[in-house]
Amino acid sequence: MEAIKILWADDEIDLLKPHILFLEEKGYQVLSVPSGNEALDALDEERVDIVFLDENMPGLSGLETLEIIKEKYPNIPVVMITKSEEEYIMEEAIGAKISDYLIKPVNPKQILLSIKKNLDTSRLVSEKATSKYQQEFREIGMMLNDNLDNKDWIALYKKLVYWELELDKSNESGMDEVFQMQKNEANAQFGKFVERNYIDWLNHPEDAPTMSHNLFKKHVIPEIKNGNTPVFFLVIDNLRYDQWKTLRPILTQDYWIDEEDAFYSILPTTTQYSRNAIFAGMMPSEIERKYADKWVNDEEEGGRNLNEKFFLAEQLKRNGLDIKFSYNKVLNVSYGNKVLREVPDMFNNPLNVIVYNFVDMLSHARTDIQIIKELAVDEAAYRSVVKSWFEHSTLLSILKEISARGGKVIITTDHGSIRVKEPSKIIGDKDVNTNLRYKQGKSLDYQEKDVLAVKNPEDAHLPKVNVSQSFVFAKDDKFFAYPNNYNHYVKYYKDTFQHGGISLEEMLIPIVKLSAR
Repeated sequence: MEAIKILWADDEIDLLKPHILFLEEKGYQVLSVPSGNEALDALDEERVDIVFLDENMPGLSGLETLEIIKEKYPNIPVVMITKSEEEYIMEEAIGAKISDYLIKPVNPKQILLSIKKNLDTSRLVSEKATSKYQQEFREIGMMLNDNLDNKDWIALYKKLVYWELELDKSNESGMDEVFQMQKNEANAQFGKFVERNYIDWLNHPEDAPTMSHNLFKKHVIPEIKNGNTPVFFLVIDNLRYDQWKTLRPILTQDYWIDEEDAFYSILPTTTQYSRNAIFAGMMPSEIERKYADKWVNDEEEGGRNLNEKFFLAEQLKRNGLDIKFSYNKVLNVSYGNKVLREVPDMFNNPLNVIVYNFVDMLSHARTDIQIIKELAVDEAAYRSVVKSWFEHSTLLSILKEISARGGKVIITTDHGSIRVKEPSKIIGDKDVNTNLRYKQGKSLDYQEKDVLAVKNPEDAHLPKVNVSQSFVFAKDDKFFAYPNNYNHYVKYYKDTFQHGGISLEEMLIPIVKLSAR
């Protein structure tokens, strides 16, 4: 590996010999010049890794030299060194995208730290993350063997998401494999936990975690009743907890995070069931009984999420809130821009609901469109695509406008998704639904070890269309495949992101409260 090459420009370069010798003893190669012009000439002739630049040189000043360097060589880190502590010099240097700023007199260790900070950060961060995860691997493994309750599982999943994001920064593929094995084990144990407890939660809500059907009552209604400022309830369809964590730093530029947690999506973890449950404040079987003309079952024709505004109005009334509210579902950029224009008027409402449907569309497009599949090849790439979309979306513009006007925002989702890897054979009649992570219908034949089977839908508070109907939910990273044309089906759907079943990624999803900075 070639030695790191440093270009150091200072009109008093002879006085810096001890610093240069110190760096050379550390294995760095130092090219020294006494002026800005000679620094530019050197950069034309030599490849250097980092530039140290004196601000107060005769002739071409440090700031003037910096401007030219950044124009011609934008990727080379430049460290400005100055005797002056005047604020305008710092601001000009920072505005010109310097990588560091040192005040004279500098000592050799300051220089060394600046080099490491700018050139060696990724390696140091990678090594630190790997080392710390190795220490925590055993602790997480021990937690998986404990008798975890619903809060423990949320805490464990948050820990796994933290390490997944930290290890993203690492270049050690071996550690990624170790982490994936541990996450697979966590999902296997989580599937057993849900199988043991899910029906009991529905029958004994006093012992249950927050779930889709009581999310609004627990988290949104108290904020509305608080009444200090309009509440904006934002549902980003199919947003995983790890994806939320990648969006968080962008939002903290405009918002304080007042509360950040996860809750449990109901089963099936699909928009039709979980999002209707959020807006109605009821489980699907209750919605069907009370509003039979508004509920559409899997085998029936028609849109399945067309009545969210109606369900929300009914839930507000049941909770004694006869208030004005707005409801918008954003499916494209033009409608997003319409919502953005209407934000000022929304401040006349105690509640404003915005459903944003990009991430779910991305998930489905990734299954069907090859170029999207290549852009979001794995979890890390999927997070990156979601982050890139958010940074350039009308949604971010809407959130900035709400913050500028002092609004209160609650961000959540209806369910997450999991990258499926292992097929599980299933047989059913022609009326069985098409979802790859859950199936409902008559006379289903399936691999029992791969699923949570609910033979009486009413036990899971799901609509029962006929007496022999049952639901099965895929666990771990399984996806259902029919024996007919099995190999083609498996090849097409393997490694796609799906939802509807039982996994940490699908069921444990974010609920976040923000207030304007």
